[in-house]
Amino acid sequence: MLPGAVQPLDPRRRFRRVAIIHYWLVTMRGGERVLERLLELFPEADIFTHVYDPAAMSAAIRARTVHTSFIQKLPGARRHYQAYLPLMPMALEQLDLRGYDLVISSESGPAKGVIPAPDALHLCYVHSPMRYLWDHYHDYRAEAGWLKRAVMPLLCHGLRQWDTNSAARVDRVLANSSFIRERVAKAWRREATVVHPPVDPALFTPSDEIEPGYLWVGQLVPYKRADLAIDAFNALGLPLTVVGDGPQAAMLKKRAGPTIRMIPRLDFAALRRAYARCRALVFTAEEDFGIVPVEVMASGRPVIAYGRGGALDSVVEGRTGLFFGEQTPEALIAAIERLESWLPHFDPAAATARARDFAPDRFDAGVLEALV
Repeated sequence: MLPGAVQPLDPRRRFRRVAIIHYWLVTMRGGERVLERLLELFPEADIFTHVYDPAAMSAAIRARTVHTSFIQKLPGARRHYQAYLPLMPMALEQLDLRGYDLVISSESGPAKGVIPAPDALHLCYVHSPMRYLWDHYHDYRAEAGWLKRAVMPLLCHGLRQWDTNSAARVDRVLANSSFIRERVAKAWRREATVVHPPVDPALFTPSDEIEPGYLWVGQLVPYKRADLAIDAFNALGLPLTVVGDGPQAAMLKKRAGPTIRMIPRLDFAALRRAYARCRALVFTAEEDFGIVPVEVMASGRPVIAYGRGGALDSVVEGRTGLFFGEQTPEALIAAIERLESWLPHFDPAAATARARDFAPDRFDAGVLEALV
């Protein structure tokens, strides 16, 4: 700052009490990591959520006051919370937010539909409009049992109307990627500002020991498309490590050939080593943003990514990785073969430099600017 320049006021000083609404707190994934950073930005904030499992949460979240909706008291809510989705709009509107002058909703499941005080500012950070209502509706319905498949059209029709109407009550909208900004515009007819999720590059270290195998990391659910990676590497006969668990685990394990190793989970230290030593990350999903590619780039390794979704905001073609244009084994195989030719020209320093573009201070600045 130049001598004599006036220090800008911190916009947080305008707000006395802050409430952060998060859809549910039952596992630590990307959305919960964003929540942790919001809690660092707003140290006195209270958390509101539908369902809370303290044993599954980080110390940073457990240290806060957490209020739950009536969903928490329903039978089996911690494990089967998604079965209560039709009740969540009502549950959100019953949360008492009187006295809070800043409300931040962390939206992926229903969170933004709260009713703040009339003079409160409501800022919505969107990980994704609810996938099971919008772009993945037909996928979820096809995977459902006969009863759920029969009732989904009626229930989801009403939920879509509520989802769009409640979006109109939000004052300002942030999206975690350009892809999600477009989906917000399509589903809600709202404009959003892109603020990428925070990834701390200091947590990751490149390695001089690079192994011959490729890496795939994610939840084993249909839209992540682990099957695509398995089919491609079966055909190539190249080594691939798949790290993840989920409803498709048993099916994919049977599908995997002898060059594919499947690991349900790794602790953070082991995951960091896997990132830093893999030949490249294979990223097959059309993801909202995708934190894993940024973590791998922070570890000095390249990414082969499906050329749609949030990966377009992070991976730089020909510099930090390569894209493939169709979710088919043939397209992925062609990308792997291109990467093998390109790899001698890959510079790990370019990947780590790109990862620094998503450092936590960038996220902080984007959120604070939205409060001005």
